[in-house]
Amino acid sequence: MLYEALEAQARERLPQVVFDYFAGGSGEESTLADNTAAWARLRLRPRVLRDVSSVDTTTEFLGVTLSSPVLVAPTAFHSLAHPDAELATAQGTREAGSLLVLSSRSSRRIEDVASHAGPWWFQVYVFRDRGLTRALVQRAAAAGARALVLTADTPYVGRKRRNRGDASLPLADEDFLANLEGLTHRALAEQAPDVTFADISRLSEDSGLPVLVKGVLRADDALECLHHGASGLIVSNHGGRQLDGALATADALPEVVSATAGRAPVLVDGGVRSGRDVLRALALGARAVLLGRPVLWGLATGGAAGVRQVLETLREDTAHTLALAGLSRVSAVGPDVLAPPRAP
Repeated sequence: MLYEALEAQARERLPQVVFDYFAGGSGEESTLADNTAAWARLRLRPRVLRDVSSVDTTTEFLGVTLSSPVLVAPTAFHSLAHPDAELATAQGTREAGSLLVLSSRSSRRIEDVASHAGPWWFQVYVFRDRGLTRALVQRAAAAGARALVLTADTPYVGRKRRNRGDASLPLADEDFLANLEGLTHRALAEQAPDVTFADISRLSEDSGLPVLVKGVLRADDALECLHHGASGLIVSNHGGRQLDGALATADALPEVVSATAGRAPVLVDGGVRSGRDVLRALALGARAVLLGRPVLWGLATGGAAGVRQVLETLREDTAHTLALAGLSRVSAVGPDVLAPPRAP
């Protein structure tokens, strides 16, 4: 399996502290493990005698057409994985016909990454200094970001037993603070614990961009996000890195999709590792999935070419899975592809 092989290769190449930083989850890592297991619990009901001689995986939403319903999730500090850092990630993502969600904690400047990217969104935290947040999203908009992704589940950073803190990472200050102009110390880059739904519309006003909210696991939160102007939602538990024991994203997705009732696109991340998982997510109502750790392992083992290979391999696996399920295009996926839950 590509993911398992890539992870093993990345473990060999990266310093242990860096591998653990990327791979680890919070607490006992129960949510981290369940994210992957939850997709596998969903059984598929394939159709037969359908013409699948040609399978179309292209996907369109928010004005962007992509080669497949697989995006690159925001992850921090790519210089820890490869010397070309986010520049390589952006290039590989562009060459694969996908979309990059650039982390505000990237180790390369927004403007430099944008010059290597295809379509991209900018992930943002609301910092304690909201003036810093405003300046950051305005820079992203000026550099060509097509949307903002507000990470909503990190009023504080989850405690991870495998990690020894940012200070232990072999990360220069200029990489840590690459996008935080005017700051001279890491401690000043803290996220605001008083972030609220009102920040959604404020970010949109400050940037002139649509805002998607990442970290939604509940129907009531989904509705509040839409009420305050969100243009999309990302069902996410931060890759199992925040509240350990939070439900897996595959389990949370149906509730959020049902609550939104088609008013805005719903995306999902967490534990997606195969074309079967992509099909399952689409069948539950997601418009697309986001890929985090597999992209980092591709970057660590092959730079831009490694990122491209991860995305292209998953696109090909998705097309193959669709064909085996009797589906010739992404838009044909519906809930009937999933079998009813088995009795315990």
